[in-house]
Amino acid sequence: MNDTGQGPQLTTAEAPAPSPGTARMHRHAMMLRFVLLNVTGLALVGAAYAQGWLDGLFRAETWAATALIFLVFAYGLAVCGLKIWQTGVALDGVRSGTFTAQSRAGRYLEYVDLTNAENRLVQINLLRMRLNHKISIVRQVANALVFLGLIGTVIGFIIALSGVDPQAAGDADNVGAMVSKLIAGMSIALYTTLLGAILNLWLTVNNRILTTGTVNLLGAIVELGEAGRDVRRP
Repeated sequence: MNDTGQGPQLTTAEAPAPSPGTARMHRHAMMLRFVLLNVTGLALVGAAYAQGWLDGLFRAETWAATALIFLVFAYGLAVCGLKIWQTGVALDGVRSGTFTAQSRAGRYLEYVDLTNAENRLVQINLLRMRLNHKISIVRQVANALVFLGLIGTVIGFIIALSGVDPQAAGDADNVGAMVSKLIAGMSIALYTTLLGAILNLWLTVNNRILTTGTVNLLGAIVELGEAGRDVRRP
């Protein structure tokens, strides 16, 4: 702690160099899990497509709803991948002691007072909230997929029921049209519900990788502050 009572400050003292083979280890490990998970998921999708199980998603009555859900999922997956990479980079910086003063770790060390338990607790809680807020968008997109699936279900039932006319049910010429409308609506309802649920699960598993990395980053920053060691700016 310095004379101003504001806690440890960043210095230019040399930090221990990371051992060979460990630099960027956490970043690469997180990204490897992310890539393996999604390659496996894409392989399963390809197998399902080859079996013809996904043909219903590309019918005229369902493609618009399924395309919207796919686009939202793709956005969430891209954001999740980016944040996994950024979290890995930040974790590497903390573990190697080469982070900047503007990083999460640098700002934490600037404001934390290691001699004041109450101040440390406040700073740790603030850091936790900021990190959680940074990654919350992925969880929100995953939840949105379920809601989009449910909206598709409601729209599908509306379309299905809109073609039912009790007064025309006895007319053989109108039965075919009503059945066709009913099938189209039920296809939208069932496919969008299933697609939203599956993609929600897919993105949630990816978000778990991001959440675990964020928890590790928080722990590494707090441990660094508690150790009170000098770090260097790159």
